[in-house]
Amino acid sequence: MPHCDSSIDATIRQYKKLFTMSEINVGTLEENALKRKEKLQALKRKREGTEETVSQITQDHSLLPKPKFRSYKPQDDKLNELVLGDAKPGDIEVEVKDQLSLAKTKVIIDELDITNLAPRKPDWDLKRDVAKKLENLERRTHRAIAELIRERLKEREIFET
Repeated sequence: MPHCDSSIDATIRQYKKLFTMSEINVGTLEENALKRKEKLQALKRKREGTEETVSQITQDHSLLPKPKFRSYKPQDDKLNELVLGDAKPGDIEVEVKDQLSLAKTKVIIDELDITNLAPRKPDWDLKRDVAKKLENLERRTHRAIAELIRERLKEREIFET
């Protein structure tokens, strides 16, 4: 009899596993179905929106501005009325004279800082950031060296006496 109970327990465990796995599958299937439903609704809204834009485009088509032919001549006689004449060049003599006068002024070299003009090494910012830490370490190093020298002097005094 104990053998039968264990086989029954084993089959019950298997059914429980299958049942929980099917529940998991049903949950994911429901989630996928909801996602598909939302996508379809979004596509439907988008399609309705495009139909409205088509009607707006046809209305806007009547409001388009007349073409202006600047760089070519139309072949149709009706469109020749819309051809623009040659553009007249603007008066730029004053602007050119101003720029030339500015170019003639001498640059004072004393005011220029050469360090700003020279390219910096790639690690200049790292050196700047580490400088404070290095100062502290340098102080500690000097103190340690001084202490070592004192100890050696004391040892010499002990040996000499």
